[in-house]
Formats: sequence, structure tokens, C-alpha cells
Amino acid sequence: SLLPNSDKDLRKTSVAFAADAAKRNYPATAPHGAEAQAQASVDYGFTNRIEVINLSDENWSNVELWVNEKYVVFIPSWPSRRMEQINFQMLYDRDGGSLPVNNKNIRVDKMEIFVDGKLHTIPTKLAD
Repeated sequence: SLLPNSDKDLRKTSVAFAADAAKRNYPATAPHGAEAQAQASVDYGFTNRIEVINLSDENWSNVELWVNEKYVVFIPSWPSRRMEQINFQMLYDRDGGSLPVNNKNIRVDKMEIFVDGKLHTIPTKLAD
């Protein structure tokens, strides 16, 4: 990213993001909660990033944000009404592969958060 992330917990190197992702497994057997009170927009242009806002009245902690059931980024603290900016280079799979910035073959089809032991789908749209 050209600019540092506004969330100090997300100012890490690509090596640190990859190492964290290697420790995580997609929670396929976790119970599904209601659709998350959140909204995401995906920008495949110059920025190659996802903006996700916590629209709930709750502060979330220890959140795993999953893309396509494969790529993950850990967000330690996510206050109510805060928007997180997640660059594609922050999302890694267990094998150290990052979400490709060349989006001809891989698109963001599904976005979920794993929080409080439940998996929640996040409504997602293309950025304006």
C-alpha cells in the first residue's frame, strides 16, 4: 500500500500477514450466524482493496475476515461504525499465497467474518 493503514493493528509486513494466515483454518464447521451487520465494497482498480464497515452497535474483537473461504486477515479490534481498508496484499491463504492483484481469474465471490464462534456473511458490492 502507498499509504499506511489507518488501523495500527493492520500495519504489518506481508511476511507478518502471511505468517498469521498460515495459523488459521477456514471455520467450515462453525455455526452460521445471521448476515453480518456490515457492508463491503471491492475495488479492483488501482487500489485493489476492500472497504468493510462494521454497521453494528457492537465492538468486535478477534475477527477473522475470510474471502472466498481461502484468504484471511485477522483484525484484533473492530469498533462499531469503523471502516477497515483491506488491501488485497493483506489477504493470505494457509500456504502463503496472497489474493491476486491481477483479477482476471480470481474475483471476490464471498466475504465472511468469523467472530464469537460464528461465521457471518457480509453483503458485498463493487466499489463505485
